[in-house]
Amino acid sequence: MPSAPGLPGWAHSLGFASDGSGFALLASCVSDPAVPESGFCRQHVAVRDAGAKEWVLRRSPLPRIQVMEGVSAGLLALGPGGALVEEGGVEPNARTWFTRDGGRSWRAVDRRTVGRTPEIPAGAVLTTDCAVPAGALPDDCERKRLVVISPQDGRRRALVRQPLLGAQPRPQEQPEPDGSWWVSGTDPLSGRAAVAVSRDGGRGWTVSRLPSPVAGPGWYTSVAVGRDAVYAAEMGELVGGEPVKNPMRALHRSVDGGRTWQRMWTTGPAEQPRTLLGVPVPGPGGRVEIGGELSGYGSTDGGRTFARLDDGTYYVRRTQLGLLREASRCQYALTVDGVRWSEFRLACEDPVGG
Repeated sequence: MPSAPGLPGWAHSLGFASDGSGFALLASCVSDPAVPESGFCRQHVAVRDAGAKEWVLRRSPLPRIQVMEGVSAGLLALGPGGALVEEGGVEPNARTWFTRDGGRSWRAVDRRTVGRTPEIPAGAVLTTDCAVPAGALPDDCERKRLVVISPQDGRRRALVRQPLLGAQPRPQEQPEPDGSWWVSGTDPLSGRAAVAVSRDGGRGWTVSRLPSPVAGPGWYTSVAVGRDAVYAAEMGELVGGEPVKNPMRALHRSVDGGRTWQRMWTTGPAEQPRTLLGVPVPGPGGRVEIGGELSGYGSTDGGRTFARLDDGTYYVRRTQLGLLREASRCQYALTVDGVRWSEFRLACEDPVGG
């Protein structure tokens, strides 16, 4: 992956397609400490075409904003050359734009869910909206449903078959390397943490309950599929010890594709890791890494024991090209095997200048 440290401002919302093409939103801000209300940010889109040796700036549909408003727009990569850019906020009137030609042109699309789809196509993103009451904002939603964002037109469509989970399912936006789609939630009978997996593009789902250390539901579960195991990190409040951000209360492992699970790690008052940023990083032969708030931790026995890593903290998420690691500002890396990382840099200028 080529670097582009000289791009203006700072980068966020990186996304990649399976062919190596990619998008990133940039924000370049100017502010005067004496007159903070006069500061503004220009928003850009950086694009890497498939096979290209460099990133280029292309026209952004996002408007210039005041520094005081904060940068809150987001981008979703939708297959080769495709992306969706959304203004910040969840209000129905927030604007959304779609491209299929690598950001050379953009057209406005409706953010509302319209119609249904029987499957999740290649390049799509899996998300949710409010099913009951229909159209309610997140804080007022009683039950969510899975929604597919199409790589063909950027529109949202409800998935016909929904997994049998509790009222607030949380899907992972991208499929795992084996093509499986995962959704975390709760077992509707017991209320305990559970996950659902589909191996046929969302046409059918299998739910399995996790051997959680507590009876109550957690926040959500982060799943990552490796070469020889699936890891499920159960997130939620910890009992005892100092409170932490992004608490991980247990790490589960499956060697049969998620049919059965073994709890490998139970977080205590002091034992590390106690936090997780993003998803676990599975590797071969029982290797798994956890990026935490203060440091990273690695295991070579499937998560039974961990040792502190030297490379500090990082956030990891799944893209269509592999796992993306975001470390300090403008420092990124991609991996497909959890061992070898391709490092690159984007937009390393100061985020706010005078």
